[in-house]
Amino acid sequence: RLPQAFRVDVIREEEDTLEFDMVGIDAAIANAFRRILLAEVPTMAVEKVFVYNNTSIVQDEILAHRLGLIPIRADPRLFEYRNQGDQEGTEIDTLQFQLKIKCKRNPQAAKESSDPDELYINHKVYSKHMTWVPLGNQTDLFPDADFRPVHDDILIALLRPGQEIDVLMHCVKGIGKDHAKFSPVATASYRLLPDITLLQPIEDEAAETLQKCFSPGVIEIQNINGKKVARVANARLDTFSREVFRHEGLKNLVRLARVRNHYIFSVESTGILPPDVLVSEAIKILMGKCQRFLNELDSVSME
Repeated sequence: RLPQAFRVDVIREEEDTLEFDMVGIDAAIANAFRRILLAEVPTMAVEKVFVYNNTSIVQDEILAHRLGLIPIRADPRLFEYRNQGDQEGTEIDTLQFQLKIKCKRNPQAAKESSDPDELYINHKVYSKHMTWVPLGNQTDLFPDADFRPVHDDILIALLRPGQEIDVLMHCVKGIGKDHAKFSPVATASYRLLPDITLLQPIEDEAAETLQKCFSPGVIEIQNINGKKVARVANARLDTFSREVFRHEGLKNLVRLARVRNHYIFSVESTGILPPDVLVSEAIKILMGKCQRFLNELDSVSME
């Protein structure tokens, strides 16, 4: 059988999610692509936390870990990787954030109140309290930049009056292979396109039973000459529950298969970069790997 021409069809694109089909490729390429999205597309994340004061009940290490996992809205393509031995960050490889917050009592609170939101000021520490502190000439380098956490409402810690957190953070560029906090996607997965074939006409009650065996929208019932006849409407909506095989009268009338070279990808970004940018970055990385491999083969053949 002749290989099918490779094509990509975008099915659904929203703010942080993208669903697209890759048709005419091998499983190895599809999986390489998925793994690059998970582990090799770089992002910026908190790597070093300098704790000047932390009197909250959250230990320094736990606090640093929580800060590291907060996605930072900063385009990693604007920055370089930090050198291995560097202690101090520079404007080309580091973003600096400060989190300085102290909890105190609210003098206006009603005496009989027991609601912490009313009794205390700053008792919930959110990601919105992180502020960007420009390093070197970053104000000139990024005049329109708005470096901040992707979400303002990530709860970092809870405080009580007198407790405070004062930390400085260094964000650096990294990849998911080194630490999951650098992974740019919440999920990146693929599945093969389901292929459902009805081996003979299925009518009336059997058609209604068949419809219930599949996800909504997969099987539709048409009225032909006063008879209800089942038809496969949209196989891609099927979740492959194989429920139909529990019915004696139906299991030999339906064939379930997968289209071997039709991959349905779904990519959900953490919000650092839009999913379409992540996909194009992943393709560039895959092309770079192929080029490097070809160069290695050339150098071996020349020797």
